[in-house]
Amino acid sequence: MLMTFDQFRPRGDTGPLVLCDLTQSYAPSGGGGISTYLREKRDYILTDTPHRLLQIVPGPQDRVIVNGRHIFAQVAADPVRGSPNYRFILRTRAVREILAMHRPDVIESLCPWVLPWTAIGHRRAFPDTTLIAGYRTDFPNAHVYRVAKAKFGEPIARGLQWLSYGYAEITYREFDWVYTLSEDARAALARREITRTDVLPLGVDIDMFAPARRDPGYRRELGLPGDGPLLIYAGRVDNEKRADRLIAMFKKLPPDLGAAMVMMGDGKLMARLQTEAAGLPIAFPGFEKDRAELARALASSDLYVSAMADETFGISVLEAQASGLPVVGVASGAMPDRVPRGLGLLGPVDDTSAMARNVVALWNGDHDAVGLAARAHVEANFSWRRTFEHLLGVIYPKAMAHAAARASAGSGWRIPGLPQRDAVPAAAE
Repeated sequence: MLMTFDQFRPRGDTGPLVLCDLTQSYAPSGGGGISTYLREKRDYILTDTPHRLLQIVPGPQDRVIVNGRHIFAQVAADPVRGSPNYRFILRTRAVREILAMHRPDVIESLCPWVLPWTAIGHRRAFPDTTLIAGYRTDFPNAHVYRVAKAKFGEPIARGLQWLSYGYAEITYREFDWVYTLSEDARAALARREITRTDVLPLGVDIDMFAPARRDPGYRRELGLPGDGPLLIYAGRVDNEKRADRLIAMFKKLPPDLGAAMVMMGDGKLMARLQTEAAGLPIAFPGFEKDRAELARALASSDLYVSAMADETFGISVLEAQASGLPVVGVASGAMPDRVPRGLGLLGPVDDTSAMARNVVALWNGDHDAVGLAARAHVEANFSWRRTFEHLLGVIYPKAMAHAAARASAGSGWRIPGLPQRDAVPAAAE
């Protein structure tokens, strides 16, 4: 029998729980998938549950903002080189002090580097703490292998990738439960014998991102000529997202198509791509802080394009689909899950010629009908309420059940059906 969330209160408390989100991947202006997730989770917890929520993120200075049941703690951290909207916490002692002060019942770790071990260290000091990890990026492949291959070549890259998967195995076995954003990522963890896992479908604000936000004057406002398709990409302009492939793709579009493109975002490739796009009808409006303006930009465009091959979920794709856009992407990562047949066209990774052909094919076809189908697909299958009901109603109870079994393992108590080898993490054996 599945035990409910409220049955597990590690310290015997009968009142609301203290939940904690812990991440490096936060942009203060609200961009990025994790930043969106943090904001939506905050709203859900405060509106639909009695629990308290502690969110620990990097910031320009140490700062704690308390707003009722929500505690927002920023830890001073330096900016990430090439990604000025993001910072990286190295002062783990400050994080440990915040955790020790608030004693969260559940810690949800949302990134792979440094902070997961800060959470693990806290749990060693307070064994009744439940640890959950969000495996949101297949980082051994997307971060380590891709970068190493470009710098050192295939053999060294494969070796570093193997070591990174070993790090993931050591790290995530320490957690009571892990969720991924796709079945592919869950299978990758299973190959490393990380089996306490679930898939968490994310959501989209379908009221914010909607075709009704279309502005006929948006293209003219950007100074873009032509009467063909207005392509748009929204995300980091960096190597991981393969943003340079979009410029290469655009150059292969037939001139008489009358296309233009918006590259919305910021990142380490920005200056280079602006140079490469000189003389082309491509706008670089930068990182959009206002979500309503992002929604207007998407709804005012015609096709969403992305060359990202390692997408683990793709919130930006969902937001584009909710805005009524067909998608042109690559058949890799989570993209096939986000863009099933009839909602766009996917081609081989790094094949910019195929991507250009797919843009032409979609535009010359019934792209309006595809856009309507994309909107209907998001409305029917993705909502933040569904996301957090699954998180708190399924994943959290499983994690807390495992934590209870782990804490009681010394007395021989265990939850029926829970493998004995899973009852105690390796560090505690």
